[in-house]
Amino acid sequence: MSSYPVVRSLRLAPLAMAIILLGGCASAGGGARHPAQVDELYGQLDQASKGYETALQQSRAGDRQASQQTLARSLDSLKAAAARCGNTAGCDPQRFFSAFDHLLRLKDGDFDDTQDLAGDVDPSQAALAAGKAGPGSLPQAQRSVTLLHGQKLSQLIAMNGPVKAALEMWLTQWRPQLMDAWVNYQYLRYQMWPQYEKADLPEALLFGIMAKESGGKVHAVSRSGASGPLQFMYATGMRFGLGSDGGFDLRFDPAASARANAEYINEQLRIFNDNLELALGAYNGGEGRMRRSVGDNTATSFYDPRIYDQLSQETRDYVPAVLAAAWLFQHPDSYNLRFPRVDGAPGSVTLKRPASLTELTVCLGSAGGMSDGWFRTLRNLNPRLDPQVSQPTGSTLQLPKLLEKAYASRCVDGPWPILADDLHRAVVPVVLAPSAAPVAKEIRHYRVRHGDTLISIVRKLHCSSVQEVTDMNDLRHHRIGVGQTLKLPVCR
Repeated sequence: MSSYPVVRSLRLAPLAMAIILLGGCASAGGGARHPAQVDELYGQLDQASKGYETALQQSRAGDRQASQQTLARSLDSLKAAAARCGNTAGCDPQRFFSAFDHLLRLKDGDFDDTQDLAGDVDPSQAALAAGKAGPGSLPQAQRSVTLLHGQKLSQLIAMNGPVKAALEMWLTQWRPQLMDAWVNYQYLRYQMWPQYEKADLPEALLFGIMAKESGGKVHAVSRSGASGPLQFMYATGMRFGLGSDGGFDLRFDPAASARANAEYINEQLRIFNDNLELALGAYNGGEGRMRRSVGDNTATSFYDPRIYDQLSQETRDYVPAVLAAAWLFQHPDSYNLRFPRVDGAPGSVTLKRPASLTELTVCLGSAGGMSDGWFRTLRNLNPRLDPQVSQPTGSTLQLPKLLEKAYASRCVDGPWPILADDLHRAVVPVVLAPSAAPVAKEIRHYRVRHGDTLISIVRKLHCSSVQEVTDMNDLRHHRIGVGQTLKLPVCR
């Protein structure tokens, strides 16, 4: 994609005609003769294109259900023919891919003469993402998934080589992270999505960024110090209000980080004239570097060699990966992908007996069908709590609503809370290292002040890492408190 003009309203009829022409060209082949098998496959391409025209006529006649069924059959036929084409000598698969791309982008839109196509997301997936059921909730669910400042997200995603390669990675090597991100997001959605909705940004983009950044792990910290579900660096987080709240790093707060991320993305979209790829490149690689590379020509493509060749490999991979994850959020069924159904309705419990998050994880077990257990979800929903520290009776903890009854039946009385408490109190022997002449390391002490974070303190040293200070002080989750005295290495 070489530029990002404002996407104009798309009408079905012209694109349908273009698709039919694609099919006609494929079967005619400019007068060339093809083997019978190839002609048969090109004939299926023709039929799929004509099926789309039939879907249009059915919709205009008011029969939306028949229209949807016809379109679905056309897509299925096209996919089957494209698969056979790849193994048939003389057949050009690219002709099928072009038609398939057009059909997919228009899937599940409005088909009358007066309305724009409202969205291109699978209806069941849109309702599932919105946490709703029934046709009444679908139009808004589609808009929330697909629109960016009134523009269709699908029209801002170039289905080029890098994005296709990223789609393959998400469907293969990165698939576990994609599925974990989906589940984690469903439980965090009620906190994060409203921040994006207020900013007029698509939910699919939020999911794409989170899937690539952290996989939905609220307490994720990268080697460079980027932290939280959306991986803010310290300075950038401070610029968007993600400072310290009573010693808690707000980058780990799902709602606050989503709000800051939406503000950042909108800021960069204004700077780069709604060029989404450049805005994402700035988020990953730094806005200063991206502005210097782009200059005044914000209509340039992210993949222009003058831009692309100056970027780090991480940023080159990051942008198509985010867009591919967003695309899969919209079109899972079309890529043989099934996200699990998750009831993310929020709930809470008031503890009837002292318990830590780890103890609750043990006593809840696989309640609600969660085979991987609830530790990650409980941590994500209670980011300010140390999971190993027991919370007193009367404390209120956030958890999925579906666990409220499970807590009452499993974690208040009976054997499971007793077992959990016993395991939690277990003491692991400390094995001393063989006596060897230890290398003395000179240390100094630092008293934590208001506004300090572990990262800001380490930055003052210019020669130490967060992990080194964490290990020296036996810190949990990088937490420090005002007045606390820290041991720091002395640098020369």
